[in-house]
Amino acid sequence: MTNLAYLGMACALCLAALGSGIGTGIASQAAVGGWKKCYAEGRPASFIMVAFAGAPLTQTIYGFLLMNFIRSAFQETGNWLMALCVGVFGGAAIGFSAYMQGKVAVASCDALAETGKGTANYFIVIGIVETVALFSLVFCMLLLN
Repeated sequence: MTNLAYLGMACALCLAALGSGIGTGIASQAAVGGWKKCYAEGRPASFIMVAFAGAPLTQTIYGFLLMNFIRSAFQETGNWLMALCVGVFGGAAIGFSAYMQGKVAVASCDALAETGKGTANYFIVIGIVETVALFSLVFCMLLLN
């Protein structure tokens, strides 16, 4: 049963990283498309789109933290089922947040390339989606204690 606890730990990290990979991938494609649009129109390309593209990366860190919290809780309690479930569902929630954050970053890149305005607003909504991952991490930590 210990192996199932380790599976939960791996899921916490891997599902979060999977979401980050997909989120950064689609956001990066949008940044490149936004720069192309700016260059084609003879306007300067905004470097801030790099920050939009990289926003989903933080969820990998949250997955790593969750993995370590699960490990500590499992060493204390030996509860493999809790470790497995928190890893799978917590990692999935964090990963899905990263995916959705990437989609918001896509829209942000497109809007910024089109108008050159609204950067602060775009960061605010990207941050709102980030909050879902933070809440997921914190609530999973509470479950583990």
